[in-house]
Amino acid sequence: MRRPIQAATGPVVKLFAAALVALLAVSAAGAAAPSPVLGGCPVFPATNAWNQRVDTLPVAADSSTIISSIGLDVGVHADFGSGLWDGSKIGIPYVVVHGKATPKSRVTFDYADESDKGPYPIPANVPIEGGSDHHALIVDRDSCKLYELYALHKAGGRWAAGSGAIWSLRSNAVRPATWTSADAAGLPILPGLARWDGDASTGHIDHALRFTVERTRKAFVYPARHYASSSDDPSLPPMGLRVRLKASVNISKLPPQARIVAQAMKTYGMIVADNGSNWYVTGAPSPHWSNDQLHALGALHGSDFEVVDTSKLRP
Repeated sequence: MRRPIQAATGPVVKLFAAALVALLAVSAAGAAAPSPVLGGCPVFPATNAWNQRVDTLPVAADSSTIISSIGLDVGVHADFGSGLWDGSKIGIPYVVVHGKATPKSRVTFDYADESDKGPYPIPANVPIEGGSDHHALIVDRDSCKLYELYALHKAGGRWAAGSGAIWSLRSNAVRPATWTSADAAGLPILPGLARWDGDASTGHIDHALRFTVERTRKAFVYPARHYASSSDDPSLPPMGLRVRLKASVNISKLPPQARIVAQAMKTYGMIVADNGSNWYVTGAPSPHWSNDQLHALGALHGSDFEVVDTSKLRP
């Protein structure tokens, strides 16, 4: 027999109120829009650090010191775009495959003790990043898994790489502490790319962006799991550090594509993921990008950014 609904008692009301306060606190710390979607798969859950807003989080106490070490007068550079540079597409490419129909390959790793064994669904025409890093990013739309490889190449007719990592796109799981991935910070690369399809093409980017700095500290902060430095200098950024474009910076005069990227920098920020040129922001190549519009991001300088205190985003 169905029981009648009763009015909430005092303790129940207090419990509900406490739960509501806690929920509002979490929302203020890092509210998240629905997850970006790629190949029918979420690019990690909405609660993932990459997908959480940081526009209301406090500024870190050491913000000015760390921003100065990266470079106050250095302009932002979009390390992605359309066309070719030195014979390769501009940015880090990715490919979406049907894992059930793609042959699985065993890969030999230089850092095998910190790499996921696989096998990896590597299509015959897998796009590989140009330059020196030769990243390959593969999304299996059947299993919603992300396969990432660093320095992928053929050796003796077989696939070999520096390191590799496999991620469930439906999980917030991170690498074991001190493990690398296909990236120096032990992070996934794909969720930090400025992508055109399903991302900038919608008029907004709803996730944090990946960027590089020349010098990092021998330390990492969540969600990073690995460092790539021997320096203990506290003025240097640790891997995983998150910065955001200051709310006071006027981006209204930037061309549309640059404005979309800049707004993401304000709302979701950027995460230090690797050693490289200062203030280089990573994205995926696409013929839809306008290199001239993205070049306008150079009007933004290090002094326009601040370090975010992301302690409330840690699980």
